[in-house]
Amino acid sequence: MIFHQPQASLLVPDGLPLEAALARITHLGIGAHPDDLEIMALHGILAGHGSEANSFGGVVCAHGGEDRRAVRRGEQETASRIGRYGVLVQLDYSSAEVKSPAARNLENDLAALFATARPGTVYTHNPADRHDTHAAVALAVLRVLRRLPAERRPAAVYGGEVWGSLDWLSAEARVALDVSGREDLSAALILSFQSQIASGKHYDRAAPGRRLANATFTDPYAPDPARELCFAMDLAPLVRDPGLDVSGYVAGWLEKFKNDTLDRLRRLTDKAGE
Repeated sequence: MIFHQPQASLLVPDGLPLEAALARITHLGIGAHPDDLEIMALHGILAGHGSEANSFGGVVCAHGGEDRRAVRRGEQETASRIGRYGVLVQLDYSSAEVKSPAARNLENDLAALFATARPGTVYTHNPADRHDTHAAVALAVLRVLRRLPAERRPAAVYGGEVWGSLDWLSAEARVALDVSGREDLSAALILSFQSQIASGKHYDRAAPGRRLANATFTDPYAPDPARELCFAMDLAPLVRDPGLDVSGYVAGWLEKFKNDTLDRLRRLTDKAGE
């Protein structure tokens, strides 16, 4: 398989031929940078680890910086071996290339993967992520999935958390993914990225902290439903209906959050005046 970037790479940790490795993928994560998959697609990684029925594939779209390209590529490969990924694809674009609206090479590379891989579940970033490259990857993934024949589109498409939590999102659009009970594995995955941690970004503390907080603060009136939860935005409606505007979809949930919050404040203000 030939990609547009000359330093793009493919790794099948268990040595299976590439076509067979792609064909077995049931859960596919498509992230912007090395370490994003291990944060926002952890649910899929755990689903594939040690499973005969499931296999996780990871796609990293951008190299994360010219000066650390080799280091971060190696760290991502280490994580793929720890997580027993079915396949790891690193497409090696710069962040500027990913964000360029005129560039379609990334989409063409992703489409080439979907020609063989037919996952039932896809994880990517959510369009409300505060990192521009993350949001650009989410939009590229949605464009590719919308072009697939209807019978080949994945049933589940999740937009996960990295830069910005999704606890504000209405329960109607928010998916809670239980990632409890594999703390040693999830810790080993994120600790693969020592260059990030050493630079002062303590994802090894922040990522599990968010998952614990999600579980505890998901409902003020009920016991914790799990020890650790990842939240994701349900993007499947955008894939099922290619005519649905992405910005409008996100705006609708933002408007609901605003209206629900203001309605609650008005209700409490009215009660205080009784």
